[in-house]
Amino acid sequence: MATESAPPFFGEAILILAAAVVAVPLAKRLGLGSVVGFLAAGIAIGPFVLDLISDPQEILHVAELGVVLLLFVIGLELEPARLWRMKGDIFGLGTCQVLASGAVLTGILLMAGYSRSPAIIAGFGLALSSTAFALQILQERGQLSTAYGQRSFGILLLQDMAIVPLLALIPILAPSIGPSSTNEVLRQLGTTIAAVAAVIVAGRYLLTPFFSFLAASRAREVMLTAALLVALGSAGIMHAAGLSMALGAFLAGVMLAESSFRHTLEADIEPFRSLLMGLFFIAIGMALDLRLVAENWLLVGFGVILVMAVKGVLLWVLARIFGSSNSDALKIAVTLPQGGEFAFVLFTAAISAEVLAQSSAMLLISVVILTMLLTPLACAGHDMIAARLQKRGVETDFIEEFSAANPTVLVVGFGRFGMVVAQMLTSEDITITAIDMKPERIAYARKLGYKVFYGDATRPDVLAAAGGEDAVLIALCIENDQVMAKAIELIRARFPDAKLFCRATDRAHALDLKRMGVDYQIRETFESGVAFSRAALEELGIDHDRILEIEADVRRRDEERLELQMREGMFAGSDKLHQVTPRSRGTTTGNQREAGE
Repeated sequence: MATESAPPFFGEAILILAAAVVAVPLAKRLGLGSVVGFLAAGIAIGPFVLDLISDPQEILHVAELGVVLLLFVIGLELEPARLWRMKGDIFGLGTCQVLASGAVLTGILLMAGYSRSPAIIAGFGLALSSTAFALQILQERGQLSTAYGQRSFGILLLQDMAIVPLLALIPILAPSIGPSSTNEVLRQLGTTIAAVAAVIVAGRYLLTPFFSFLAASRAREVMLTAALLVALGSAGIMHAAGLSMALGAFLAGVMLAESSFRHTLEADIEPFRSLLMGLFFIAIGMALDLRLVAENWLLVGFGVILVMAVKGVLLWVLARIFGSSNSDALKIAVTLPQGGEFAFVLFTAAISAEVLAQSSAMLLISVVILTMLLTPLACAGHDMIAARLQKRGVETDFIEEFSAANPTVLVVGFGRFGMVVAQMLTSEDITITAIDMKPERIAYARKLGYKVFYGDATRPDVLAAAGGEDAVLIALCIENDQVMAKAIELIRARFPDAKLFCRATDRAHALDLKRMGVDYQIRETFESGVAFSRAALEELGIDHDRILEIEADVRRRDEERLELQMREGMFAGSDKLHQVTPRSRGTTTGNQREAGE
């Protein structure tokens, strides 16, 4: 498609973008989700329909970076302690799912006439689900953080690890086994351990100082470049060791999950991840050989039904055994019954080693792609049935996410003022997320035990990554008036449901904030001045009730003056500064009490 004068892939890029722009909104309108739209776009422009792009493999090699960045972003959301708490789902439920699904599918293939080695590779290849598809569906539906979403992710993570022993199994199952096969497996195992250790050590001890140094430059482009370098570099280390690139990026993300740069990195990576993930799904759609499916429609159709049914039933049974509710087990079953992208890697390697015939591999790949295409439909069907049962009064536990029950607050700016705000809120066990732009301030706060992240208040993507969409209240505690004004504007546009509390630097700033319609503003100097004066009056012997009376009157006059200044200008209401608070009956000064005595 590209002309001689055009850059490489220029024409293909235009076609892909145009197809996505048409297909994805249609799929979303039909309630099928963006994944189906991307797949449909790929099928339409691929070599087996319109034949506008003849080599989907070239596109797929680039698009696989989307899966790498997806796992990096997921890793950023999983702190090592949280990942450790998921060990039962990862190594228990995940291992059982791979072994059970692989064994059952292998047995079925043996009964269908496959010989032992091809049946094992095909069966266990089909047992792996699609990390890219499942996580995209969970994210689109906002259910990745739910109990069943986290359990699904644990299974997917184990499957990503399982590709390593499965690839190591191929030379053992190959028709001609050389004398050095055992040594080769041991060498691969040692390389694997070394690569994982390298990524973990680098992430634990080098990345945070590295990003702290870059953040001091205040150059967003450098931070973005570094984020991509870390994600792709860790993926490259794993790839060089023969491991999954996505697994390497995930480990790097986990190592940065406790870093103060977590939310900014997530916001920087997100646009690239979204674009490349869409390209990945389009490339998968282009790889579907419709002619092969048409010629073997009965066999392929039976294979699709068999794979989804076997995996769905086993997922439901195992999830129930591991403690999931019936509702959660059903959701896991309809989210993970498809084949995965790692099956392509496994089947390709098996062809090269003469374990799997080319014709059989192409049929298996068609089955995998069609199961991917049908998974969003299965999820939509599950939701439809569950919603109808709810209307009829049947308890389905359809929504089990209770995280919103606890109020969350986003504190923007963590200087002296923000730290006091955080202390008051956390004293009531209210969950807060804090961001700041100064690395030295973040480092100081972390030494005091506060978890503060690096982030720019004027970037809506950073605020969203830090939890702005879920925040009940956003506290702007920053000192710069211009930065705060810009932040208020974008928060009102992006997070209209969040209450907006602001720190005012002076009286003029307070008036500006009132004009902007913030929910609450306070001048820190005013409050500290009132507290200071209250202590001075006590020292002068003024009665406590009289002090309270004076304070209430001063606050009332200050509010009245602010209202006048809003209408008439800065000098309106100046007379209210010099009024004496009327004395209520029954209040006395310390001097009056002494005279009475």
